[in-house]
Amino acid sequence: MTRHELDAAGIHDPALRADYLRCRLLNARHGRTYFLATRLLPAARRPAVHALYGFARWADDIVDDLEGSGGTAPRSACLDRLDAELSRALRTGRGDEPVVRALAHTAATYRIDHRHFTDFMASMRTDLTVTDYPTFAHLRHYMHGSAAVIGLQMLPVLGHVVPREDAEPHAAALGVAFQLTNFLRDVGEDLDRGRIYLPADLLAAHGVDRDRLRWSRRTGRRDRRITAALRDFAALTRGYYRRALPGIPMLDPVARPCIRTAYVLYGGIVTAVERDGYAVLHRRSAVRRRVRAAVALDGLVRVGAAR
Repeated sequence: MTRHELDAAGIHDPALRADYLRCRLLNARHGRTYFLATRLLPAARRPAVHALYGFARWADDIVDDLEGSGGTAPRSACLDRLDAELSRALRTGRGDEPVVRALAHTAATYRIDHRHFTDFMASMRTDLTVTDYPTFAHLRHYMHGSAAVIGLQMLPVLGHVVPREDAEPHAAALGVAFQLTNFLRDVGEDLDRGRIYLPADLLAAHGVDRDRLRWSRRTGRRDRRITAALRDFAALTRGYYRRALPGIPMLDPVARPCIRTAYVLYGGIVTAVERDGYAVLHRRSAVRRRVRAAVALDGLVRVGAAR
């Protein structure tokens, strides 16, 4: 977090500045694509974005990184402590955790509905016990809290030129599109953690189940049935990008380059998966560096035009 960004956001208290810096570090470490896009926002709005994404990444780390430490109980206890800390900070503005203090400050500054944080924590708890989803309807319910609410939290920070209720469905759809992209790219890694985010009925339609996925992951061998299922999941993901796209012109003009860049880069991950032949059980697909550079440059040009 540069001094310029914090000054522009009106964050002058030394302790609070350090809290926001912690969030920025979390976002930079985990969210390379979105961290790059965030640089296209006006400086005054970047700290809030880092607070929202830093908190989300921190909670996700609790769920993912402690899986080898005695089962569900330690992670559940950590989430209990985080939930209590979050509730206190949102209510009073005070707390012991730097990331939570920054989040509470952002929520108060931009008047973000506290329900979005409650729903997010509920989905984090789901990850402690749920390892697969029978239908897309079940997955969509989970993603409301894990992804759609992130878009809804972001909307007041980005600003909008239409009534909020008109922009919200598109913001939620973009959050879901990003998460579906992660699910598609990370099928192999999620399987190693015991989780499958591809709906069971979609897999079954192609004769695929957990054992078939494990076999492919373990042996490195491809299966046309798995490829067909992944292709269907990619098409479903593309559908959410289409739902989200009309929302970009609804945003404050100075925020559009950031979201457009994130939209193109995340959509590029789906393209990379397709280019790699849906080999996500065996390798991690990524947007090529020259493509990332070209998209970032286009974003900078758009920033200049908007300002």
